[in-house]
Amino acid sequence: MINKRFTPVSRCAFAAVVAIVLLTVMAACARMGQPDGGWYDETPPRILSASPADKSVNVSSKKIYINFDEYIQIENAQEKVIVSPPQMEQPDIKSQGKRIMVQLRDTLQPNVTYTVDFSDAITDITENNPLGNYTYSFSTGEAIDTMEVAGYVVDAQNLEPVKGILVGLYANLADSAFTTLPMARVARTDATGRFVVKGVAPGSYRVYALEDADGNFLYNQKSEKMAFATAVVVPTFKQDIRQDTIWRDSLHIDSIIQVGYTHFLPDDLVLRAFTTTLTDRYLVKTDRTQADRFTLFFSYGDSLLPRVRGLNFDATHSLITEASERRDTITYWLRDTALVNQDTLRMELQYQMTDTTGVLTLQTDTLELLAKTPYAQRIKDKQKKRDDWQKVQDKAKKRGKPYLEVMPPEALEVKYESVSQTDPDRNIRFTLAAPVARIDTSLIHLYAKVDTAWYQSRFMLREVQGEPRTYEIVGEWRPDREYSLEVDSIAFTDIYGRVSTSKKIGFKVHSLDDYGSLFVNIAGMEGRSVICQLLNMQDAPVKEVTTTTGTAEFFYVKPDTYYLRMIVDANANGRWDTGDYATLQQPDEVYYYPEEIVCKAKWDITQAWNPTARELYRQKPAKLIKQRSETRRKIVGRNAQRAKNMGIPYNPNM
Repeated sequence: MINKRFTPVSRCAFAAVVAIVLLTVMAACARMGQPDGGWYDETPPRILSASPADKSVNVSSKKIYINFDEYIQIENAQEKVIVSPPQMEQPDIKSQGKRIMVQLRDTLQPNVTYTVDFSDAITDITENNPLGNYTYSFSTGEAIDTMEVAGYVVDAQNLEPVKGILVGLYANLADSAFTTLPMARVARTDATGRFVVKGVAPGSYRVYALEDADGNFLYNQKSEKMAFATAVVVPTFKQDIRQDTIWRDSLHIDSIIQVGYTHFLPDDLVLRAFTTTLTDRYLVKTDRTQADRFTLFFSYGDSLLPRVRGLNFDATHSLITEASERRDTITYWLRDTALVNQDTLRMELQYQMTDTTGVLTLQTDTLELLAKTPYAQRIKDKQKKRDDWQKVQDKAKKRGKPYLEVMPPEALEVKYESVSQTDPDRNIRFTLAAPVARIDTSLIHLYAKVDTAWYQSRFMLREVQGEPRTYEIVGEWRPDREYSLEVDSIAFTDIYGRVSTSKKIGFKVHSLDDYGSLFVNIAGMEGRSVICQLLNMQDAPVKEVTTTTGTAEFFYVKPDTYYLRMIVDANANGRWDTGDYATLQQPDEVYYYPEEIVCKAKWDITQAWNPTARELYRQKPAKLIKQRSETRRKIVGRNAQRAKNMGIPYNPNM
């Protein structure tokens, strides 16, 4: 046997061969699925079998197994998976390797179709490839029901899609069924407000939506958001054709084919969800944060204000009453400073309260209200304030600067609206810190600048309804003109004798060249009271007009992008009203103009609008919708892109 030694050159050649072999093996391994070069798994999980089999009849087992060809997972089962008929006891739904187990807890009803709608919750573990919208069903009787009812749920006030609300069917057509019986079949809306109730038997149904706070699948709390369809629904179907797109890869369409399918109807129901106003009246709380007033908070307002009888003070002429616009919050100001200094106020309060039968009855309570800051502490705080002021004056005196010998009395605070430029249709507002005892309008002056001279301008002072202690200066505001509002000292005096200080506000009214105008002709609304609102990008009204002519006119519109909302004001009370299921009252109708409107300076725009031309769930412009749509789960075609990057052809069928 002859031993041969490797020369240095032969050793290098051998090492190069080994390196090439290793690189080849590594590249092959990488192409077998490694994220740094191999093909991605783009195949969704495939169902191999189910026990009981899908669409089985005469089923008695409450345990279901669904088997797959790979390891799977269920995402957000509590939110996405819905069992129908609704289950009073939450079913157990979980993934177990390559299968899903569903354990129903409730007793199975006879001759009923059960559906387990997984939506897109099922994905594989490796790449999160979704199975797609999958519904498993079985029947405890001889036949299985396959009809469907679909539609949308939107918020009645702003047409916002309502996500996650239950939608249920009742075969019992009585109005009382919704408040006494659980839903027969249910679904849950997605982020677009879309719902599909499956496994429906032929027949007639009423349709409801419910944010089920207590999980009993019926409407028994007025605080629950709900919706109801006025008309009875009869599910039907027809054979139809739709177009399906066949993709060659993620970027290129291979072909578009027509596919026959069973089209279930109705599939475009619209439910307008609302929360009923809680009209039960009771005293919520009392408050005396400030010593000079106390406030009563009620759950709901009443035309009859409470009656106060002082037990340790005389309330006959001692109180000034301020009620909120809805009369559910009432503030009582103490006229007498002796009462303000009194730490404890005891009183007898009579007010209207809803009893257990829902009827308003006269209720009498004894209240004891304590000032948050005791009188002794208030005296200390006042003395400290005086001492601090005196130190400042003493320091100024020592430095030879101007100083005061006597501390000025506390002034009445007046908060003026901050404005430097305003619109011709806008007034100047201000709010007083306490109820006013006297207003001297001779000390209020409004001047207008004409050319270079200032002239007195007429104005009117009036209270703002619904806003206590708020007033506004109503003037004849002329475009492109400067104004000066000058308020002398002691123009306002409050009930404690405090007087206001002087104030000067200069402002200018915009030129007409800074505005546009918008005229909206609304089809079908002639003779009906409607509130038309011009909205900004935040879905908030910037201008509002009420009309019965079918034409809404917006003047002095600043250049910007706007949207339109219309409220059909059924009772002409000037606001949107919610619904009430007890009286089968639907909420006021709301419509959105589906496109944006761009207003420009010096432009007059006339816009025609047919509010019923587009389905209600498609009206609200996408830029205004706050409920973001979820990204629909789909297979991401990454292999085609990878092949493109590698410069090689890609065949998805290989």
